Formats: sequence, C-alpha cells, structure tokens
Amino acid sequence: MSLPKSKPYIFDEKMYRKFYRAAQLTREYNELKEDDTERKESLLAELLGKKGENVLILSGLHCEFGKNITVGNNVVINYNCFLMDNAEIVIGDNVLIGPNVSIYAVNHALDPAEREQGFCVNSPVHIGNRVWLCGDVKITAGVTIGDDSVIGAGSVVTKDIPSGVIAAGNPCRVIREITKIDKLGCLGKEE
Repeated sequence: MSLPKSKPYIFDEKMYRKFYRAAQLTREYNELKEDDTERKESLLAELLGKKGENVLILSGLHCEFGKNITVGNNVVINYNCFLMDNAEIVIGDNVLIGPNVSIYAVNHALDPAEREQGFCVNSPVHIGNRVWLCGDVKITAGVTIGDDSVIGAGSVVTKDIPSGVIAAGNPCRVIREITKIDKLGCLGKEE
C-alpha cells in the first residue's frame, strides 16, 4: 500500500523555525552522556510527536522536525539514525533499527526548474511491528514495511515490503518468507 503524497510546497519561515528547534534539541540530546536518562527523556518528549515505553535511542540522532515521528514501545534505534520527517514517520512496537539508518519522508521536485525553486513533496513512511532494519538501510518516501520483516544491511527500500519476509538489496527486494526454520530455539521447546 503506497502512502499518499502531499501537494508540492516550499519551505517557509515557520517551517525553518521548527527545523532549527529540532536541530537544537537533537544536538543537545547527542551531547548528553548515555546515563543521563532523565534529561534524554525530557528532550525526546519535546522533540518527538509520540514516544512509547522502553525506547532506547543512541547518540547521533538527527531529524528534520521531530514532531512528525511516532515511536512505538520496546524500540531500539542505534547510532547515527537520520529521520527526515517532513511527513509522518511511524515506527511500530518491538522494532530494531541498526546503525546509520536513514528514513526519508520527503522528495525534492524532479523537474530542474521546480527543484531550483525549492519545491518538495512529502510522503509518509510506516515501519510495522517487530521489524528489524539492519545497519545502513535507506528507506525512501512513501514506503510501508510490513510487520515481522527483516531488511538486510545496506538495502535501499524504494517500494513497500510485505509482512513476514527477509528483503535486501539495492533496490531492496523480497528474498524469501521468514519460516519456522529461522527459529533459533531460544524460547524453549519448539513445537
């Protein structure tokens, strides 16, 4: 399911103020020591649109606005994550995001004259529940990744990925479904 695009727009003064505020908050967040959890929580509460319980975001976080980001429960976002949230970015519950992952919910105009004038088009990104984005994954605007999927390291995701699959590559494509054979047997006796 591809998500809807916005009408074309140009950054205005109000947007720049929000952008600069997010930059200030993320800079302060990234300069804190890892164990300064109280101040980190306070900054994330101001920065993000919504944050669930038991969320760990390591340093190197960067976002465009912050308020368009929803993070579910039990989420780990590893080092150097870039969230270009000109549109909504929704991260489900129990999600693992590897280091150096970038998620883009915006595109510049393709036409050179429109791009020169600064026109952009937003399109939301949705990451399902129990998804693992391995290191260095890039996700482009308008993509939905289904529940329980794994996106392999270095992948560039330009189209929707269904639930319950392993997908990888540039461009990212489904490799196969995740099946019982993928269980490690860590949760007790398998049936």
